[in-house]
Amino acid sequence: MRVGRRLGFEPCLRILARAMVPASSPAAVASPSAVPGLSAVPAPQPEPSMRWLVGLLLLAALLPRLGVFFINENLYGDAVVRTELAERWWASPHVITSYKDGTFQFGPLHLYLVGPLLSVFDRDVAGRLVSLVFGVLSVVPLFALTRRLFGWRAGVAAGLAFSAWGMHLQFSTTAGSEAVSLCFMLGVFALVAEGVEENRFQPLFWGAVLLNFACALRYDAWMYIPLLTVALVFSSEDRVASLTRAVGFGLVCLPFPLLWMQGNELAHGDPFFPLNAVEDFHRQWVVDSGGAGGSLGWRLQQLGFWPAVALFTLTPGVALLGAVGMVKAWKQHPETRWLVVAAVLPALYFTFRAAVMLSFVPLARFTVTQLVLLPVFLAPGFAAVVAGRSAFARRAVVGVSAVLAVVMPVALGIYTFRVEGGLHDSLRPVSPTSTNPVAVMQVARFLKEEVAARGGAAAIDDDPRYMDLQLAFFSNLPELRMARVRWDTFRQRLQDAKPDVVVRFDEGNLLKDKGVTLDGRTLTVDGVAYVEQDGFQAPLHVYRRQP
Repeated sequence: MRVGRRLGFEPCLRILARAMVPASSPAAVASPSAVPGLSAVPAPQPEPSMRWLVGLLLLAALLPRLGVFFINENLYGDAVVRTELAERWWASPHVITSYKDGTFQFGPLHLYLVGPLLSVFDRDVAGRLVSLVFGVLSVVPLFALTRRLFGWRAGVAAGLAFSAWGMHLQFSTTAGSEAVSLCFMLGVFALVAEGVEENRFQPLFWGAVLLNFACALRYDAWMYIPLLTVALVFSSEDRVASLTRAVGFGLVCLPFPLLWMQGNELAHGDPFFPLNAVEDFHRQWVVDSGGAGGSLGWRLQQLGFWPAVALFTLTPGVALLGAVGMVKAWKQHPETRWLVVAAVLPALYFTFRAAVMLSFVPLARFTVTQLVLLPVFLAPGFAAVVAGRSAFARRAVVGVSAVLAVVMPVALGIYTFRVEGGLHDSLRPVSPTSTNPVAVMQVARFLKEEVAARGGAAAIDDDPRYMDLQLAFFSNLPELRMARVRWDTFRQRLQDAKPDVVVRFDEGNLLKDKGVTLDGRTLTVDGVAYVEQDGFQAPLHVYRRQP
């Protein structure tokens, strides 16, 4: 344990230890009667071995993720950009202090985690492996949280529902930051629940430490500092104790945000520079997506976004039972209301910004911290739905929910796997399988085998759908042997690299360059002629330098 403390993993070790402590042990006994407990459904019978339960849940989470790990590719969640930034950081390790210090709008902790693995694994594996580890481990704090609130059976149900969550399968097998951040956030919720129930500050302290880590990964975690701090004010009938816990928790949450704000103030003159950059991006995104006029259709689409993602990705049985469970818990178990608020209030905030203020464009991956709490409330939701009904009805509800939870993600994964166009592209962001367009990967393989492997160089056009980022990443070409139109240094790199191959996109900006002309199948770049090669599909065109 001492090694764990030195490495900063004590909060995670504490959660794992707590999850494995039987309810009949002193560590799981409720706090004194003066403090209301959080165990809404106390287990009347001895629990099975927690080690076995946690081990089985880890296995249940691991197997489906391993099933797609070897076929998935980095595509969404800025996975390739994050990996490239981690490569740059690992080439010159340093403490990242601001937006322009090597991380841009992304959290620095993700680069710290991915960078070292790049010295051991290929660039298309390292970041995905980080996500896999944290994605599988997420089931532990989820089980610990649910078991504390509603008993071990509820914890198992939540863990199994989480293991089959198709969208999270993609997050766990691609190099975005969602799986890592969600693991930390579940740890925060589990530790806060422990601290409130047992009337102790130590779990709250470690929860605040984990919240610092989550804030260093994604900016949406920042809102949970005031949200959980205020929730702690109302966590006990003893107002002095509640206020003391809340102040202490809030203060421990502040080190990373304050240091990050100071770094950006020194670098950019604005402590909130990264947040403002993200805000500006979303406002422009609303315009580009056709929502600037605020049409009724656009507003309705944003209004129903969170419920729609919950129903489609968690599947109807899990989502509806979880929602019913939240309502029941709110009415019958006031001690769990803080967790309901943690799920509902951020969803309402982002929905208001998207549907009313027109300043935000939601993506499915933005919903995970809220949606992951629905499985926590499966047990009370199931109890409410089947109350007074026959055994057959109870089995039917369980059976239908379980079948949908498995069949829908499997069917979606097959439907979107290496198939493009129309509905396939729209559903791919929430599918268990994540694959790049076939035409892009075909050119990427050509660049990797015919250019990168032979020490050559390439010029790469930009693409409005950002497929040039994917192409450059999977080509395995070093930066010094690429000239990319997307870069401000394109002209200089073009002169230095003297590319053997040029890749053009139909809607790219390469042809707008004054030094580039296209005549039939011949592309001329600064007086050097390149001839188009056969065998590639639009919108990509590959040109090789004439001898």
